[in-house]
This record gives sequence, C-alpha cells and structure tokens, in this order.
Amino acid sequence: MTELIKVKVVKVGIADMNIIKPPYSIRTSGLGSCVGVVVYDQKKGIAGLAHIMLPDSSLAKSGQINAAKFADTSIKELVQLLVNEGARIRFLKAKLAGGAQMFQFASGGDLMRIGPRNVDAVRKELSDLRIQVVAEDLGGNSGRTIEFNLNDCLLNIRTANKGTKNI
Repeated sequence: MTELIKVKVVKVGIADMNIIKPPYSIRTSGLGSCVGVVVYDQKKGIAGLAHIMLPDSSLAKSGQINAAKFADTSIKELVQLLVNEGARIRFLKAKLAGGAQMFQFASGGDLMRIGPRNVDAVRKELSDLRIQVVAEDLGGNSGRTIEFNLNDCLLNIRTANKGTKNI
C-alpha cells in the first residue's frame, strides 16, 4: 500500500512572506494587481513566497517599512531568508503569478497601472540578483490564488472564472 504524504500548507498574507521546507507547501490568495513571487532551491528543498503589493518602497508613508509589501525590498529579504536556511543563491529559480490590471481607468496614466508596474519591478529585482524566472502567469484582469509544492516544484494557480493550472 502506498503511503500518503500529508502536505501541510503555510499561508502567506497580503504584504507578507515566508519560507518552507518539506513536508510543507506555501499558498497565498488575493493576488489581483499584487504579484506572488516564489523563489526556490530545488536540490536543497527550500522555497519562499512573497506577496508583493507595490513596486517601490519610496511609495511608503514615513515610519517603519513593511519590507514584504514592496518589490524592491521583499525579494532581497526573501532571498536572504532562503540563503540563511541553506539555499544557494546561484541555484535559485523563480516563478511568478499575478500582476493583473483589476480595474479599467479612463485616465490616470501610469499611476493606476499597479499590476504591470509590480511585474516590471519584480522582474528587475530578480534580474539584478541573477535569479532566473522559469515560469510565470501574469497580467490579465482576474484574481489568483497560488500554491507552491516543493515535492514537484509546481506552482498551482487558481484564476477567478478561469480554472486551475500548474506551471
């Protein structure tokens, strides 16, 4: 008889991040214009997920900054957490989802394009760190829930009114 491995799920909130090792998977929901960034080292069996709301920490109000909220701060911090737990930076890979344009605006220009701006900022940070994006499901105008499983390194994406897929 095959033994079933019970996978436990670590939930990541909006403007939050966490890391996992087996037997855990990691999930976030409510990805509209936000971008979910999964960074992982497959051989070391460690992964992290950041739920990024905004492209740049310069948009923060004064005071204490929530590093997980912004692309420019969260990805660096997530990578550092992974390295601290044994991941090797040169073997890190990334998978991305989200960055939708949730609302259509007649005007407002670039300021209202939060989803596309988040995607651009995430890509820039990953490129600066030389982390390869191996799969992505970005844009559109629907919300997403994502879950990453370290056993197969697949990112399961449930898109509102569009079903489920793995990348």
